[in-house]
Amino acid sequence: MLELNLGPATLSPVILIEDDAWTLIDTGMPGSAPALLELAKQAGIGDRPLRAILLTHQDIDHIGGLPGILSASEAAPLVYAHPDDEGAINGTAPMIKMTPERLSGFLQQVPESVRLQFEETFLRPSRPNVNRTFADGELLPIGGGLTVIHTPGHTPGHVSLYHHASKTLILGDASVARDGELKGPNPPVTPDMELALESLKKLSEIDIAQAVCYHGGLVREGVQAQLARLSERS
Repeated sequence: MLELNLGPATLSPVILIEDDAWTLIDTGMPGSAPALLELAKQAGIGDRPLRAILLTHQDIDHIGGLPGILSASEAAPLVYAHPDDEGAINGTAPMIKMTPERLSGFLQQVPESVRLQFEETFLRPSRPNVNRTFADGELLPIGGGLTVIHTPGHTPGHVSLYHHASKTLILGDASVARDGELKGPNPPVTPDMELALESLKKLSEIDIAQAVCYHGGLVREGVQAQLARLSERS
């Protein structure tokens, strides 16, 4: 788990390092790539190439750093996403929480080079950004085995990822955390709360030693029980 400090917020992308390559889960905000890559170097990626980028969903704080990551990669990593969010990430469908007006206002606040790179990637794409989709229950041959769990509600194509070797559940935005405790989906940015809570019920059935929330970081104690309790709100 990386701690990507963006001033008022700290995000928690995850990397998996193998003998011959590394994998990144979520990419931060537009302009985050240099800081994220520096954190990955500090974590020990060495000279390994980036093999894959797994996007848990379409929100801008998860996909925004993708252009910078791709441009900095000598190899061409596979970019994975769920089909239900693929269009928004490819720029062929609107982001469900980002109106054109809001996006335009946001992009005016970033450096011009970052804005142009973002626009070329997501607003005027010359090719798809996602070149590999994953399905609910799919076991990816990454990090000794990483299972995809479709957890819609926060977005239609939101996924969580379960790393078998460490029994770590990577929640994306299926739940936020505060002070080491799961708080459930964030209501203002979760369009279908009922479905999001149903997704937590599915997660509570997994053998989990620890969980990583993109907003809030690591949760070590009683993850399954916390997920079960939160899902009872549905």
